[in-house]
Amino acid sequence: MSGHNKWSTIKHKKAATDSKRSKVWTKIIREITVAARTGGGDVATNPRLRTACEKARGANLPNDTLDRAVKKGTGELDGVTYDEILYEAYGPAGVAILIDVMTDNRTRTVAELRFMLERHNGNLGASGSVAWMFKKRGMLAIAKATATEERLMELALEAGADDVRDAGEAWEVETDPAAYEAVKHALEGNGLAIEAGEISMLAVNRVHVDEAKAPSVLKLLGALEDHDDVQNVWANFDIDEDVVERLSQ
Repeated sequence: MSGHNKWSTIKHKKAATDSKRSKVWTKIIREITVAARTGGGDVATNPRLRTACEKARGANLPNDTLDRAVKKGTGELDGVTYDEILYEAYGPAGVAILIDVMTDNRTRTVAELRFMLERHNGNLGASGSVAWMFKKRGMLAIAKATATEERLMELALEAGADDVRDAGEAWEVETDPAAYEAVKHALEGNGLAIEAGEISMLAVNRVHVDEAKAPSVLKLLGALEDHDDVQNVWANFDIDEDVVERLSQ
């Protein structure tokens, strides 16, 4: 889930959680298949596929499984056709949610998501009701040990990044989606360790969630992310760090 104050903090925690989930491979395989279907099977000319394959290797997905997913996407092997859908919703405390879905059965998936939202005091919204609160951005988390802020800023801004900031556990680099690949390549080429990277949906308008409502918000977002058809969940909430720590104990 992505909605807390620091994007990189969420990515670190999510990666630790995902590594314990068997279904993370299923989500990556779907992303590879769709990326190959929409942009071709060559990672050199398909940035989305290249990013998906990097994620697959980071999750220790076997190479033969990766290759089969690419071939199913390009049509070299028979496979399921997945539709990409972005659902908009509201959760407890008025939190706005974007749900990125890949499904082979839209009717089943929307019914299950509607039930899940209503069960957690949320609801599906109409098209356009939530998306305007987010902007698509390229995001990179850089290990602090690999560069000073000054050095990182010099390299990142020269490569086309829009912002560099201190996110506590790591440096955070924000880019226009079109500049993401160039910035990532430039940083890697200069020996900087990228701990996480993706094209993400960042909230423009945020809702502060207090300690009383935080558990219900987090429970809903966790349930959504556990759904087999859900690839990503983005939300516009802020929860104080001390509240997060207490809830995680």
